[in-house]
Amino acid sequence: MLKNTLFLLCLALSTTSFAAPDIVGKWRTVDDKTGHSRADVQIVKNSDGTYTGKIIEIRPIPDKPLEENCKHCKGSLKNKPYMGMQVFWNFKQDSKNPNEYTNGQVLDPLSGNIYQSKAKLNPKGTRLTVRGFIGVSLLGRSATWIRLSD
Repeated sequence: MLKNTLFLLCLALSTTSFAAPDIVGKWRTVDDKTGHSRADVQIVKNSDGTYTGKIIEIRPIPDKPLEENCKHCKGSLKNKPYMGMQVFWNFKQDSKNPNEYTNGQVLDPLSGNIYQSKAKLNPKGTRLTVRGFIGVSLLGRSATWIRLSD
């Protein structure tokens, strides 16, 4: 009996240590074209199980002035401040692959366009590859975000 209890306890502890980290936390975005970081995003998990992210810090690209408002955004986001702007929403963790997040949308503040999106967390939980696309994911681009904290 004691052997079975110890075995189950060890099994429970080992499976929890291998559980995939989720994407909640602070992330530094890195532009795939320039390699520069333009913003930090705070991702939270909502009560409905989806993930959203808002800009919590912005920085200029070298040799360009800092733009604080989204002049290329459309509709209600036009000329709104980047700080606090939601740029990542509706992501759901894949039940079969917990390192993948699907059915999301992402705003590219530089163009003002909103794209369908998916994201994949690396096994260590330190890098998040966010892919924005139109229609199929082959027609899109990816950006890598670096985890700053949980």
